[in-house]
Order: sequence, then structure tokens, then C-alpha cells
Amino acid sequence: MALNNNNTSSNFIKQAGILAMAGIIVRIIGILYRSPLVAIIGDKGNGYYNTAYVIYTIILLVSSYSIPSAISKVIAARLALGEHKNAHRLFIASFIYVTIMGTIGSLVCYLFADRLVGPGAAQVLRVFAPTIFLSGFLGTFRGYFQAHHTMVYTSVSQILEQILNAVVSILAAYLFVRALSGAGESIIAIGGAKGSAIGTGAGVLTALIFMAVMYARHYKSFKEARDRDNTEHLLSVRQVAAIIIGMVTPVILSTCIYNLSSASNLKIYQYIMIEIFDMGEEYATTNYGLFSGKAMQIINIPIAVASAMSAAIIPSIAHSYEKGLLDEVRDKIHRAVKVTMIIAAPSAVGLFVLAEPVTLLLYPQRASFMTVASLIRVLAVTVIFYCISTLSNAILQGTGYVNIPVVNAALSLIIQSMLLASLLLNTDLGLYALCFATICYSLLMLLLNGFAIRFKLNYCQEFRKSVAGPILAALLMGVIAFVTDRIIGDALRNISGRPDMVISGMSNVIRLIICITVSVVSYFAMLIGLKSVTIRELKGMILRK
Repeated sequence: MALNNNNTSSNFIKQAGILAMAGIIVRIIGILYRSPLVAIIGDKGNGYYNTAYVIYTIILLVSSYSIPSAISKVIAARLALGEHKNAHRLFIASFIYVTIMGTIGSLVCYLFADRLVGPGAAQVLRVFAPTIFLSGFLGTFRGYFQAHHTMVYTSVSQILEQILNAVVSILAAYLFVRALSGAGESIIAIGGAKGSAIGTGAGVLTALIFMAVMYARHYKSFKEARDRDNTEHLLSVRQVAAIIIGMVTPVILSTCIYNLSSASNLKIYQYIMIEIFDMGEEYATTNYGLFSGKAMQIINIPIAVASAMSAAIIPSIAHSYEKGLLDEVRDKIHRAVKVTMIIAAPSAVGLFVLAEPVTLLLYPQRASFMTVASLIRVLAVTVIFYCISTLSNAILQGTGYVNIPVVNAALSLIIQSMLLASLLLNTDLGLYALCFATICYSLLMLLLNGFAIRFKLNYCQEFRKSVAGPILAALLMGVIAFVTDRIIGDALRNISGRPDMVISGMSNVIRLIICITVSVVSYFAMLIGLKSVTIRELKGMILRK
């Protein structure tokens, strides 16, 4: 596959579509394998895993998670000017950066595990340490290819990573649980969670090997581009370091604080439940696992679209912004927001209406599926908020306003943490307090980033077709989906002769397929009927150059 360095002819919407499909596949695989995994390690083991995973994610965010976005931005800006040699210098410098940061992150994860989480989850957290070191190199390769306007290799590597993660997680968890049979319940749960953590590392290693092979495959073309480069001013070591640190640090801080809400929620919830209400570590950990390890996992599926759009739009906008093509920048923002809303709005409504059958399909444990379904209904609106706020983060980063998302994320985090503590201490909402805090955070990020884009880029999003239309069409679709689900559910119960039956198994799959098919057809029919989008425009979102 030839790499396209001309952004004016590359279709960032199409590239985002490729990455979005991969992201959705990755999340679906993630949820599908979590179901048998939870069956092996139990809700307690799932709680230990998710408690450790939240802290692992924060350390990963600080050390390397944001590398693809940051690297793609700085390298794309140099490629826009034809400076292939300087782009390569930045690429090499990023490897040095992630080596240092990855080493520090791995050591913190391993040595301070007991101080970061409880004793049970600490054993799981230590297993994540080598993965942090490897992730930085993987992120650098992904960012380099994204700067060349191709998301294909990143997409393939993500799918490979998740497949290996799923296979190894289930196998390792099974072997650990089997080896510990006869031990205490907590010991078995911790062992199973450690097996799942091993799977995460195996997936990252596989993806890293794949990306390294792809880089080697294209090395000749990269070198030829550098040989043709007649750039007179080559960046000095000091300049390269300043660019990497100046871009990567704000992006990491922004992404870290943006995602720190999960760790903050975990700490506040566990402290209040354990220390103040004396509920016990196992109770708090298991309950949090229902919110983070089940409900949020399902909510995150459609958010993959926004993450993909963000990854695609950063180098694309950076390319146009570097050349001073502000009208082109605004056009890309408009298209990105519209496509994101067209997908986010029906996803949010669909999850609200079909929360129960979706939960039964992905997490069929009878003891907890009703709680998870209720959490999903409350959280559904965050799909829209997170999708747009994630995209707005990328827009600000791609246009050089990298510090604004940091401030906005910090302010939102403070407010949502205060709200969560207040709700937990003064109400009986429990897990639902986590939902309301999450809604608060995502909405604040959407509003604050939106104001920044409005004033910094003199941009105002067209509202009727891009926002109101998709939301109205989604609401109408939701009514149709609700009626369809009720009709099918009643029919299946009548056939079985059990009016109070919980529809599960193959019957639930058939129910979901019919409901989703009817919903998709009705949504796009109404979207076109409301003149929010034309058939030609829908084709253009995929084929436009």
C-alpha cells in the first residue's frame, strides 16, 4: 500500500471510517471476550482487574498513550512543508522520549502498586508493568503512519492486539484459576485477574511486532523521500527536543486529565464506600466492576467513532492549519462533527432503549444484568457528550491550542469530583452517583471545548442539519425501536407460554437483530426525510476526496 502524503487529496473522513470500524470491532471483541472471562474469574475477579486497569491506564496515559496523537501532529506539520528529514528526526526523538517515559511508568506501576490500589488489585497491577514500556513504541509507530495519512496499519494492529488479548486473557485466566482451585475465593479471583492482565501485554507485543514489520516494509520509500528533501534548515537536537516536549507534554496532560475522571471516580467511590460507610473492599470493588467493567465498556463502543475521527483529524487539520488554509480547517471540522453526530445520536438512543437485550447478550450473568442495564440507560447520553468532546480535544490539539484542553479537563475534573463526593455522601444513589458525575464531566468538556473552538478559530457549527436533525431522527428511531422490542418480546413470551420470562440466548439475539435492523433503516430514512443529509452526501462522506 502506497502512503499518501498529500492531504488535499486524502480523505480524512474515509481514514476515520477505517479506524472507526477497527475501533468498533476491537470494542466488540473486548466485550465478547469479557463475558466468558468474567464467567471464569467472577465479578470479584473482574472487580480486581478493573481496579488495577484504571490505575494502569492513568500511568499509561502519562507515559505513552497520547504519543500517536502528538507525534502525528508534529510530523504531519513538517510533512506539509516537505521537510521529510526533520520529520524523521522527530520520529527518532520520539523513540528516545518513550523509552525514558516508558521505563519510569513501568517502575512506578511495579514498585508503588500497593500504594496505588488495594492489596488484591496490586498483584494485578504489577503484571501490567511491562505492557506500559512496550506501549510507547507501539504508539510512536502508529503516530508516524497516521502523520502520513493512513490509518490502515493502525487499524490492523488494533484488531490483532485485541484478538491476542482476548485469546491469551481467557486461556491464562483459565489456567490460573484451575491451578489455584481449592484456594480461597479471593486468591482465585486475583489469579484470574492476573491472567487477564497477561493477555493485555500479549496483545500489545503482537501489535508492536506488526507495526515494526510494516515500517521495515516501507523504509525504502521513507528513505527516498528524505533523499529528495532539499530542506536547508535541519532541526537541531535542542529544537527537536523542544518540539517533542512542547507538543507531547500538553497533549499527555490533556488526555491524562481527560481520562483521569475514571481513576478519580474509583478513588472517591472506594474511599467513601470503604472508609466512611464501612462496606468492605470486596463489596466496593465488585460493585465498581459493574459500572466500569460492564456498563462503561458497552457505552464505549460507539465512542470508538469519535476516537477514530480524532486520530484522523489531528494530522489532517495540522496539515491545513500549517499552510494557513483556515477555510479548509473549518470545512473539516464541520464534516467531522456532522459525521460524528450522525453516528453518536442513534447510538445513544439505541443503547437507552435496548439496554436490557444488549446487556443480556454481552454480560448474561443473571445476578447483575438488570443493574448494568439500568446504568447503561442513565449513561446513554454521555455517548453524545464524549464523542463531541473527544473530537473537540483533537481539533484544538491539531490547530496548536494544546493547553486549552488541559485547563478545561482540569476544571471539569474538579467539578465532577465534588459532585460525586456530594452525591455519595448525601444520597443513596450509589453506583448511579458515578453515572451522574460522568455525565457532568463529559458535558462540561463539550461546552468548554466548544467555546474555545468558537473564539479561537472563529468557527460556529451549523446546527439544524448537523445537530438537531440527527437528534430528532434518533428520538423518532428510539420510539420505533421501543415498540418493535415490545412486540417481539411479547411474541417470544407468548410462544414460550411464560409471560414473565427473561428473553436470553438465541431468542435474545434474534430480538436484537430485528430491532437493530428496523432502527437503522428507520433512522436513515428519517434523517433523509428531515433533509439533514442527502443520499449523495452519505456517499460523499465515504468517497469524497
